[in-house]
Amino acid sequence: MIQLKHLSKVYDNGKTRVEAIKDINLTVEDGDIFGIIGLSGAGKSTLIRCINFLEKPTEGSVIFDGVDLGSISHKELLKKRQSMSMIFQSFNLLSQRTALGNVCYPMEIAGRSRQEAKQRAQQLLELVGLGDKKESFPVQLSGGQQQRVAIARALATDPKVLLCDEATSALDPNTTASILSLLKEINRTMGVTIIVITHEMRVIEQICNKVAVIDSSRIVEEGPVTEVFTSPRSQIAKQLILPKNEGVPQAVGYRCLRLVFDGTSAFEPIISGLSRNCGTDVNILGANTKNIDGVAYGQMLIQLPEDAATTAKIKDYLDQKNVKYKEEGLNVE
Repeated sequence: MIQLKHLSKVYDNGKTRVEAIKDINLTVEDGDIFGIIGLSGAGKSTLIRCINFLEKPTEGSVIFDGVDLGSISHKELLKKRQSMSMIFQSFNLLSQRTALGNVCYPMEIAGRSRQEAKQRAQQLLELVGLGDKKESFPVQLSGGQQQRVAIARALATDPKVLLCDEATSALDPNTTASILSLLKEINRTMGVTIIVITHEMRVIEQICNKVAVIDSSRIVEEGPVTEVFTSPRSQIAKQLILPKNEGVPQAVGYRCLRLVFDGTSAFEPIISGLSRNCGTDVNILGANTKNIDGVAYGQMLIQLPEDAATTAKIKDYLDQKNVKYKEEGLNVE
């Protein structure tokens, strides 16, 4: 579907030179909900704007449906963009148009008849749960409702790909959850591939099947969400998934085990089993669970006893239960 090959974007005004993205290589398959996560300033928004050539890359190529977007004419690019819609954090609705009028707008630009556009817009508003709000203006709608209108508008050109640039970051948690559920349903029922740019881990957890982590303008890690979440390799991924000192300030200097739960076991039986079989109390220093595609995943930090024999028993028990673990000290980067 989409291939990014050695993609870079440099902003240079003659005085300052900023490399917004550097040598990005990614492949997004048909039907993916692909998340790109990173901290502010990492290059996420520049990357998504290079994907649809709202920003022209300085180097590299974007291959969409087998076509290099950098090698086609402006007219052909505009036609390709109809298959690649975008929604934004700020909704970007036209204030002087109703919800129905906003959804009609891209179809009017594409040359559809007014009657056809109106009929399709009504269907899309029904799809996003706003059939009764078609005559409402943006100012009369909540933030979540405005984003639903924006999603309906993005679907008006029957896109193959939906690009979401921090689409839920301005919304409260409950509204965010409902919007993410809507996007997942659109992916499931309409087959639309979705690329999600976000700094929020909960967004990746709830809907994405693959994720890439961007840091300092580069992709530092990518793979299936379950793989990246259970065994993060890069420092930034570890920071985003389970901040090292989150809730465990007393752990500095202790020898610990980081347990990784991959959806095949629960926390309570493992911990109670450790205590029962190893004859020692287990001091839990911190835990963080994730709901990924309806399955619980997570990590837990436990303090190791000073006794080497008991430590060996704990590791043997974890090996028997197929629980991954890594010995570390919380003061070690």
